[in-house]
Amino acid sequence: MAEKNATDHDNYVKNYVETGIKKIMGTQREVIARRKDGSTFPCVMGLSECGKSGLICGFIRDLTHDKASNATLVWKNAEVVANRNLIMSIMDASFHAIFVINRKCII
Repeated sequence: MAEKNATDHDNYVKNYVETGIKKIMGTQREVIARRKDGSTFPCVMGLSECGKSGLICGFIRDLTHDKASNATLVWKNAEVVANRNLIMSIMDASFHAIFVINRKCII
């Protein structure tokens, strides 16, 4: 876990064990996780109590691929908007009619 998340996590679990009040138990949230090699990655983390045994299970889903895909979509969308704006600028600057004359001089 990233340092801040680790501190918060310890406090959440401690409060839950001492009070039984579920603040984060049974929910999911997006956090930055840390791999064994020290690198970090975005993930969704959830905590769940396993029956009445008192065990707490943590689950994570790596969002690295999802975030990269979203970034690509944002970039592509920006490119589409820029192209649309260029086309609209050309259209706004043109005359009222646009025509094309082919090599046979046909309009």
